[in-house]
Amino acid sequence: MHPSLKIPHSLISFLRFSRADDAGRARIRPRQIYIFPTGYGFVFAALLMVMLLGSINYANNLGFLLTFLLAGLGLVAIIHTWRNLLGLELKAGRIDPVFAGQQACFEIHLLNPYRRSRPSIQLLLQGYAPVSTDLEPGATGCLTLCMDTRSRGEIPLGRFRVSTHYPLGLLRAWSYVELNVHALVYPAPGPRMPPSEAPDYTKSQSGDRGVGADDFIGLRQYRPGDPPAHVNWKALAREQGLQTKMFGGDRAERRWLDWTLLAGDVEIRLSSLCRGVLDACDQQLEFGLRLPDKEISPARGQAHRHQCLAALARFGKQA
Repeated sequence: MHPSLKIPHSLISFLRFSRADDAGRARIRPRQIYIFPTGYGFVFAALLMVMLLGSINYANNLGFLLTFLLAGLGLVAIIHTWRNLLGLELKAGRIDPVFAGQQACFEIHLLNPYRRSRPSIQLLLQGYAPVSTDLEPGATGCLTLCMDTRSRGEIPLGRFRVSTHYPLGLLRAWSYVELNVHALVYPAPGPRMPPSEAPDYTKSQSGDRGVGADDFIGLRQYRPGDPPAHVNWKALAREQGLQTKMFGGDRAERRWLDWTLLAGDVEIRLSSLCRGVLDACDQQLEFGLRLPDKEISPARGQAHRHQCLAALARFGKQA
């Protein structure tokens, strides 16, 4: 079976896969490796056959010597190609959430537990370009597999192929791997809502000492994630360090993003709510989210942003 051929559904149950264990790590074992000649391998075999026939026809001992020497080289290549995958370990790494329509990228860590190098290790997700790396003895490498997303929810990585054509390119060995990991896909943000349709604000009860955008109330040390518009660039130019401007104001910063206040089908409402979450975060507002099956209390920050977007991504998809 050539690795470029698609797998008929009826044959999937007969294939051997390397599946992740309880620790999330998959190890390639001897009976999970397939091997097949490449195009160069078939040409090499045909040349050996021609050389053998010529040597027999002319009773040429040097021809026999060269033919069998090259044949032995091909047999040794089979062992080295097979051993280049044997014992290789794979584990999923970082998987960042994305919005529908973007590419979801899965980090795959490759671990070489043996004291021999593993050149030309390649990962391939069907329908996408392969990625490859070389592994030194006892080293760990990292490759990224990316796939397109079209809808929200948790998108599984699925089966992918790890392969090698080391050392001569005459043969290709490969194995199928399942890591059982998913990427979280947020809804695609909808268009910005007109003020008359956007979720409304609630008046602040804490006076002008709350976090707002109206009155300048002081400076503090810069924190990762602070918006560039609030950075005191003049102070930085005077070599006074990186500082962030703080604002307060009587205008309230609390917003409720409410499912019932929006019109349209499920996906349109989710896209509108997604846009509302992003806009509220950009404006550093305190906001909450109301869905038919869930309510998230008002808060602010990146953790709250992810909590709201994850609720939108999983809405109606829980098992």
